[in-house]
Amino acid sequence: MKLFDTHAHLSDEAFDADRHELIPKLLDAGVEKFIDVACDVRSASRTIELLERYPFVYGTIGMHPHDVRVMNNALMDEIKKYLEHEKMLALGEIGLDYHYDLSPREDQRKWFAEQLDLAKQLGYPVVLHIREAFGDCMDILRAHRDGLRGVMHCYSGSVETAYECLDLGLKFSFGGAVTFKNAKKPIEVVSALPLDSIMLETDCPYMTPVPHRGERNDPSFIHFTCEKIAEIKGIDPKEMAQITYDNAVRAFGIKE
Repeated sequence: MKLFDTHAHLSDEAFDADRHELIPKLLDAGVEKFIDVACDVRSASRTIELLERYPFVYGTIGMHPHDVRVMNNALMDEIKKYLEHEKMLALGEIGLDYHYDLSPREDQRKWFAEQLDLAKQLGYPVVLHIREAFGDCMDILRAHRDGLRGVMHCYSGSVETAYECLDLGLKFSFGGAVTFKNAKKPIEVVSALPLDSIMLETDCPYMTPVPHRGERNDPSFIHFTCEKIAEIKGIDPKEMAQITYDNAVRAFGIKE
C-alpha cells in the first residue's frame, strides 16, 4: 500500500522514548508521507525539528480550541512566521470543542474566526477540529465560505452536515474510529461521501484502530483504517490507499 497519514502527533511526548526509531520504519510499513500537527504555537519547534530531519514529514500549525484561552495577537504573528516554512501545509488544527470546554466558548469562537481569516489571507487550507459544536461551527464556516478550503479532521457530524461541508469546499479525514464496534455514524458518512473527498489519518497517539485499540497509536496502524474504508466502499484496499494518497496530495498542495 501507498499510505498518507494526514493527521499525526509524532511530536507528542508519548513518542519521546522511541520517536527516531519509529519514524524511519514507517516507510517499510507503506507510510510514504505523514503530517505532524502542531496544536500549540508554543511547542511548534518540535514539529519543525521533524520537518527538517525527515524528507517525508510535513506539518501544520494552529492553536487548538483547547488552548485558545491563552491566545493573543503575538501568538497569531508566530503562527504566520511558522507558516513560512516550506513544509508547512495548512493552518490547524483549529475549531471548536464543546465537549471538554477547556477554553471559554466565546474565546473559541473568536479565535476560530480569526484563524480562518488568517488562513484566507495567506492562502492556506485549514485543518478543522469540531466536537459537539457543529451548530456554531457551521455558522462560522458559512461566514468564511469565500476562499475556504481544508479538511474536517476526525469528522463526527451527520451525513447532512457533511454534504454542506462539501459544498463549502471541505474534505474529510477518517481515523481509527471507523473500525470501532459502535461506529455507526462514521460508517454512514463514509458510505455517503464521494471517493475524492476522503483521506486517512491516525491522530496518533490517540484513536488507535481495532485490533490494536488500547495501545499507543502510530502511523504504521493506518492500514487498518484504510482496509475498513475500502470494505465500506466496496473497493480493493490498495486502490483505496492510492485514492486517499492522491486526495491528500491535492488537498494540501504537495508537489511531487
